[in-house]
Amino acid sequence: QVQLVESGGGLVQAGGSLRLSCAASGIIASIRAMGWYRQAPGKQRELVATINSRGSTTYADSVKGRFTISRDITKNMVYLQMNSLSPEDTAVYYCKQSNWFGNEYWGQGTQVTVAS
Repeated sequence: QVQLVESGGGLVQAGGSLRLSCAASGIIASIRAMGWYRQAPGKQRELVATINSRGSTTYADSVKGRFTISRDITKNMVYLQMNSLSPEDTAVYYCKQSNWFGNEYWGQGTQVTVAS
């Protein structure tokens, strides 16, 4: 079983920055990809950014140029650096891990609130 714990959320003014962290523990094997997703009130959960086993990254158009996903394999950590935040970025941010066996694991989420 894999456990994912997000941290780093909080309240920030528009234009500010936050860095989210996702710590993975448990039986970690054959990771295919890690990703950050977010869900705003009344909206569906959406993809923010992913990083696969080769280190290739993808981003939602809405965050390109502002957010950066990275990882530290030695520490089983994934990060999301968020710059130039706007109120539209307000959401609960979730970390997800996918492996080559078809399993997916989610964290409990961390709240990000951007004040205008």
